[in-house]
Amino acid sequence: MIHVDHLTKIVGEDRTRVLDDISLEIQHGEMIALVGPSGSGKSTLLKCLAMRETWSEGSFRVGDTDILKSGFSGKRKISREWSFLEQSPQLHPERTALKTVLIGQSGQTPVWRMLTGMVRSDDYMGAMDILETLGLLDKAHQKAGTLSGGERQRVAIARALAHGAKVVLADEPVTGLDPKSGEEVIKTLRALCTSERLTVIAVIPLELAERYATRIIGLQDGRISFDINGRRLTSAERRLL
Repeated sequence: MIHVDHLTKIVGEDRTRVLDDISLEIQHGEMIALVGPSGSGKSTLLKCLAMRETWSEGSFRVGDTDILKSGFSGKRKISREWSFLEQSPQLHPERTALKTVLIGQSGQTPVWRMLTGMVRSDDYMGAMDILETLGLLDKAHQKAGTLSGGERQRVAIARALAHGAKVVLADEPVTGLDPKSGEEVIKTLRALCTSERLTVIAVIPLELAERYATRIIGLQDGRISFDINGRRLTSAERRLL
């Protein structure tokens, strides 16, 4: 279980509270959608959870580990077991989908493997299995630079799974994708929550959140305005956004 208690993020000389007293309990296998207007703190929350942004106040526990008090080892746990999925995943354009999945990204893979591109032969089958699960087996030997936006996102998901990600933080992963490709990415993440007990926390459009999320958290001015099980929002809930 993940425990976030009283997370507060303060920036600037005017001490603006970008995040204000955020508390959450997150279970394995949940798909949590973060929704809210621009500037409500959604992306900042994801970056704080990924330890890409510092916390001004609060506590953060993952299982038995107190992340903020564990120093380097706490950050290392997050970098190895959590994956941050960006709007436009950084994939080497000349590297095949298979090699991309095998090599991984910074924090997941030894430096020598990142630099040389070398992988162990017994890793290939597992990577191919993951690509097949995500509907990308026919793209395994295609260069990342030739893949569509939706395919690149799914390769990034496969890369995370191949390197042991237990939590995926997705910051607007469907932005710039056509509606069909965007929905396929979200359907893929939702299916992995069920089949692999992956935990997903994602900033996604409300219509996709209502259809696929197991839980929807609304943010407004850096605070949680509602936290509900996945369903269509009521008119009153929509007015809180």
